[in-house]
Amino acid sequence: MTPARAVALIVDDSPVNRKLLARLLQTLDIDAREAANGRAALEVLRAEGSDVAVVLLDIVMPVMDGYETLAAIKHDEALRHLPVIMITGIEELGSVIRCIELGATDYLPKPFDPMILGARIRASLAGKRLHDLEIESAERQAELLRTIEHQKDELSRFLSPQVAALVSSPEGVQLLAGHRRIATSLFADLRGFTSFSEAAEPEEVLGILREYHKAMGELIMEHGGTLEHFAGDGMMVFFNDPVLQEDHVERSVRMSIAMRDRFAEMSAEWAKRGHTLGFGIGIATGYATLGRIGFEGRYDYGMVGFAVITAARLSSAAQANQILLSPRSYADVEGIVDVEPVGEIQLKGFSRPIAPLNVLRMRNGA
Repeated sequence: MTPARAVALIVDDSPVNRKLLARLLQTLDIDAREAANGRAALEVLRAEGSDVAVVLLDIVMPVMDGYETLAAIKHDEALRHLPVIMITGIEELGSVIRCIELGATDYLPKPFDPMILGARIRASLAGKRLHDLEIESAERQAELLRTIEHQKDELSRFLSPQVAALVSSPEGVQLLAGHRRIATSLFADLRGFTSFSEAAEPEEVLGILREYHKAMGELIMEHGGTLEHFAGDGMMVFFNDPVLQEDHVERSVRMSIAMRDRFAEMSAEWAKRGHTLGFGIGIATGYATLGRIGFEGRYDYGMVGFAVITAARLSSAAQANQILLSPRSYADVEGIVDVEPVGEIQLKGFSRPIAPLNVLRMRNGA
């Protein structure tokens, strides 16, 4: 495709001068538009200003002179970027200074040297192209940012906000590939859910799950947890990844207490409908590998390690309303939380028993 020719607007009250300038533009492979005064020039620019690349402007004209026209162009947001070359018979230094201060790109006295004017026009066109490229680049960048934000919003509907942001970030590729750090894992699920599912209608089961997921999801976001998954009545959340959190164990405990309190409100309402459900949580801390898991077309961002297994087993062992904290996790928060021992528990698949603590409350002032 042949590129479009540049367009210059000639503003001069002399038909002879306009014809002379139009011929010069033709030798430069530039199309000409003509106006006999400033008012007519502004009408042309406002009608097809996006096509005009440079303005050749006389000063002494009827109706609206060159100074007024130049000022009007530079005060119009849509036109102010246009290069304006003053071509006039006025050679006074004061006129030159005035035009430059008003925003003129260049100032040439009549009679002008065609070669010099040609060079000034080409330089102005190059500047205009550079400006247009900068605007285009800025618009593309803005569009890209809007696309990224839209993708984050869309991803946040299916992923935790932290992971949605990670997917869209430059450092995300490295983190998604897999890395190792200490993290806190939390599992939670309902007690009596199987019996409830057998007795209740599917629509009612789904309705309660939606209430439960919504309430717990809000608390997960509020406390900065990363949700790996909801699976029926169960959920896995971890802390300290992908966003680093020095207080990751404390966050998990505070969130667990908030979840237990919120669940108590919901379960009281469910009980009025004849449904008895409990809620248990397990928390464990340790080194783990975190990153992308799954297969092509279906990936999750997950945590793998002994702390994950421990939290899952503690959640299964927890009684209704218990928050079982592994000894390693308790060591990080023992100064700010009240607990009670539950004795040694032999968790499924573990070679030795574990002595978790049941979280009662945060201490006053903590």
